Amino acid sequence: MNIVMNLVLALQIVTALVMIGLVLIQHGKGADMGASFGSGASGSLFGATGSANFLSRSTAACAAVFFACTLALAYTANDRPRGPAGSVLDRPAAGASAPASAASGVGQIPGALPGAAVPVAPAQTTAPVPAAVPPSASGAGAIPSK
Repeated sequence: MNIVMNLVLALQIVTALVMIGLVLIQHGKGADMGASFGSGASGSLFGATGSANFLSRSTAACAAVFFACTLALAYTANDRPRGPAGSVLDRPAAGASAPASAASGVGQIPGALPGAAVPVAPAQTTAPVPAAVPPSASGAGAIPSK
């Protein structure tokens, strides 16, 4: 399968280069506009369109091959292994069940050996928080005092 994809990629590169060359050597429609003002025989202001010539048909063929190669490469690049069926919500979370040592904080300190005693800071006492003053309707209570 890898050899086939390498061939498709090589074909895509070759068709891209050929298509660039064909577009560059084609005669543009705007080049005949100067000829319509007296220095040449042109059928209309923007040149005679006529039927498609060899260059335009070969450019269209190269473009079709290029797009087919692009679709083939995009399809095979998306060939990833499928995950288990079901929703993400059906699977348990990775950190849902914490071990008992993680709950106490042991082993969470970098460099600490497993089973080593980890000093625990004493519990801090907090001062009682004064009751909040209800804000007035004017919003003056929201302005901090100095």
